Amino acid sequence: MGLINRERLLSEFLELVQVDSVSGQERQLCDLLKGKLGALGLEVREDGAGAFGNGTAGNIIAQLPPAGGGPRLLFCAHMDTVEPGRGVKPVVGADGIVRSAGDTILGADDKAGIAAVLEALRVVREQKLKHGGITVVFTVREETGLIGAKALGREIEADYGFVLDAAGRPGEIVVRAPSQDKLTATVYGRAAHAGVNPEAGINAIYVAAQAIAAMKLGRIDPETTANIGLISGGKAVNIVPDRVYLEGEVRSLKEERRAAHTDLICRILEETARKAGARVETNVELLYRGFDLSADAPVVRFTQEAMRRCGLEPSLTQSGGGSDANILNARAIPAVNLATGMEKVHTTEEEIAVADLISTARLLLELIRLAGNQ
Repeated sequence: MGLINRERLLSEFLELVQVDSVSGQERQLCDLLKGKLGALGLEVREDGAGAFGNGTAGNIIAQLPPAGGGPRLLFCAHMDTVEPGRGVKPVVGADGIVRSAGDTILGADDKAGIAAVLEALRVVREQKLKHGGITVVFTVREETGLIGAKALGREIEADYGFVLDAAGRPGEIVVRAPSQDKLTATVYGRAAHAGVNPEAGINAIYVAAQAIAAMKLGRIDPETTANIGLISGGKAVNIVPDRVYLEGEVRSLKEERRAAHTDLICRILEETARKAGARVETNVELLYRGFDLSADAPVVRFTQEAMRRCGLEPSLTQSGGGSDANILNARAIPAVNLATGMEKVHTTEEEIAVADLISTARLLLELIRLAGNQ
């Protein structure tokens, strides 16, 4: 298991996190990674995902032709990061933990996954390891709704998929993740002068507030959550507001519970508006479907075996958030989401242990070796 080059892996990770790549602005990182993958002998192309929503780059799809038999593997990580993600200055502590300087995120989400994939591929090339074919997919704009993954072409195929995008220690395998609805609504009231004749108006903000107060939000049940996260409206303090806009979400590990709770929120909005003499327009978009892999699923058993071979203790977990694994499973590519060791993601306290970065790369290498020996 000593084939992973610690210094090379760490150096490349530190290089990657210093390349700005906030969602929609992945061009510089995309070009860098295309060059790295090409130098490793992969056939590299960039798709047209950048055309969606005026992004600067598309997904990278790279393939290493088979060198032997065994199942075809797909490794996936995303290039984009959240804000504040510009000008990252990584610091490697004496405790073996990598953090940012404190004013930005670190970007281990998801550049730890990218670095681990690149290191595993280098070892495959150096050791001339057998494999049944490896596809690498680095997506754009995962953080803003899995946009890149949704744009992937149907020609991408694999027997087993591995997404490197879960927080937690290496050894954790996300086998369940929710579906998610995006809900938007506009409440229409009637404007009036707030001091002269407020009785003539219908306060859209008040109507929306009454509706929200009647909703059950937060943790609905052990498998379902709901949130109203954005609200805007009004023109001036002396005008009864005639319009207010709401945006929220509902997630659940059970598709029927997600749909039922979304429907309930819409009904509450409609009934509250009707009673107040207002009206509401709602729109629901299914952002992605969930997935639920059994412990007996071949990809799960395969992953557990590879983990045991490299000294990790497998643990099956579920997630409250979506990832590119949701899209891959919906495309009939059995895929698990693997923990890489990143912690406190989406905050300026984000961190990752160098030891976990190495463990992740070792796991990917063992997955490739196990596949090549089948």
